[in-house]
Amino acid sequence: MKNNFYLDIATANNLGIGLFKYSLLPEEKFFLVNSTFSDILGYPSVEDLENEKLGNLFYKASDKEAFFAALKKEGKIKFFETSFKDKRGNIPWIAITASLVTSANQEEYIEGMIEDITSHKKMEEQLSLERDFLQGLLDNIPDAIYFKDLLNRIIKVNQFYAKGVGLNPEEIVGKTDFDFFPHDQAQKMFDDDNRIIKTGKPIIGEIERTLLKNGTWNQVITTKIPMCDREGKIIGTMGITRDMTAYANLEKERIAMVINSLTVLGRALEMRDPYTFSHTRHVANIAEKIGEALGWDKNRLLGIKLAGELHDLGKISIPLDILNKPGKLSDLEYSFVQQHVIKCYNLIKDIDFPFALAEIIYQHHERLDGSGYPRKLKGDEILLESRILAVSDVLESMVSYRPYRQALGFDTACAELIQGRGSKYDPQIVEIMLNLVNENGKKPFWHIPGFLDPFSIPS
Repeated sequence: MKNNFYLDIATANNLGIGLFKYSLLPEEKFFLVNSTFSDILGYPSVEDLENEKLGNLFYKASDKEAFFAALKKEGKIKFFETSFKDKRGNIPWIAITASLVTSANQEEYIEGMIEDITSHKKMEEQLSLERDFLQGLLDNIPDAIYFKDLLNRIIKVNQFYAKGVGLNPEEIVGKTDFDFFPHDQAQKMFDDDNRIIKTGKPIIGEIERTLLKNGTWNQVITTKIPMCDREGKIIGTMGITRDMTAYANLEKERIAMVINSLTVLGRALEMRDPYTFSHTRHVANIAEKIGEALGWDKNRLLGIKLAGELHDLGKISIPLDILNKPGKLSDLEYSFVQQHVIKCYNLIKDIDFPFALAEIIYQHHERLDGSGYPRKLKGDEILLESRILAVSDVLESMVSYRPYRQALGFDTACAELIQGRGSKYDPQIVEIMLNLVNENGKKPFWHIPGFLDPFSIPS
């Protein structure tokens, strides 16, 4: 037994493990320790431990009581973490593994080993401090922050997120978006997360609407990025979502006020020149139909429709005898008509819209080959919205009655668009327009229900 113990001591010394045997009965004392044990506790030699009591080495009395109580109850203890008082005045962290042994002659002793885990505990404390700092930072950010694994299961959230779903953070871990949101909305989030994991590309500033537990909807802006390990391998996603409902409502109200103000000018134009007003409403509806065919979202559709409704607002300053003059206009009169684009641009250019409304209107008479006005723009210099307005404007103007001529009809209008396709007009937009015309049997597809229009051709 003694030889085996010393063999263990030799091995333990090489591993930095302190071995000991400590007698409880008939008297308390160390009767076998290795040099590593004394080194860990700062004793010059093994002999210096002969007069020490094991219980006196514990820094905290509560740890000593817990250790001896557990050892007495279970007969053994594994990796009991505590702090000791060493001979140098330090307080190292120690892990004790020990067994309570009773010999044949009723001698009772403890046989065990200790390890110095001070460096590990300091590292744990540092990591804990960093985690607490990070969690504190996350919890003080007024945005929902969340982390997900490769299966899109939530592994961590901040307090703002937890408050939003009405659960404690611990109750959210392991769940997915399907546990908190309507299926269609959760599926969209699920697909976004998978796309990030697959491609490694983030999603930045995506506008979404989310259904709250109280049944109301809010508008949020979300950014999601891939999470990677030290080797750069994607291990999940991290997202941050900001509630912008109040801002969105305020912006919506502001836009509504501006639109209402411009509508008043449109009404004034209607009273002065009913044809132009009717024309602009039709162009707006045609342009919206094209935008829908292109798969645009509702915000972009709003922009193109509003541009259509306002694109001829500048004509309010042109004398009616020029606007409705039968026959060909003189060069001076034609140049005067062309000014309506600039006048409308100057009227609305300083109004802040979430889309380039003034510039769209400014360009709607430009042509791909540079033959348009007022700036002779070419090709990609012309906004797509402006190219849509150009085609919509031509179609509506040609198929509708005008005070100085009869309607020219769909065949003539389509022939003009086909002839100018690729040179004057965007070929993709012309193709969409021709499809819309054919799908509706060469009848006006832009009429507003309940709106009586005296200037359109009969259906």
